[in-house]
Amino acid sequence: MEAQTHEKAGSSHKDTAFLIIAAAALLGGMFAFYYFEGQFNAFVRTLILLGGFAATLALAYQTAIGRELWGYVTGARTELRKVVWPTRQESIQTTLMIALVVLVMALLLWGLDSLLLWGVETLTGRGV
Repeated sequence: MEAQTHEKAGSSHKDTAFLIIAAAALLGGMFAFYYFEGQFNAFVRTLILLGGFAATLALAYQTAIGRELWGYVTGARTELRKVVWPTRQESIQTTLMIALVVLVMALLLWGLDSLLLWGVETLTGRGV
């Protein structure tokens, strides 16, 4: 039991170190992007920034959190493939129905507001 706890703690420290190094790689890429503004063109600086981002992803994937997150992303992509998307006609019909319901509700609320305003003005004598 203690061996497992110690192993998890060691893994946790290793994960923490990897995440700190990953954050440093990302910050380093961002720093280099702006620091070398006068020395390199935008394309080279963008490659440096993307290299820092790639290093961050590679280092983060080495951690338990990174692998868990990657599993979540791949699972989400699998579920996304199962979605049945509406056709263009269905989308247009649905949008028109929503617009119609919004218009009807706006008219009903305007009418109710006008009726209540008339009632308050009549009761208070300010509308005359």
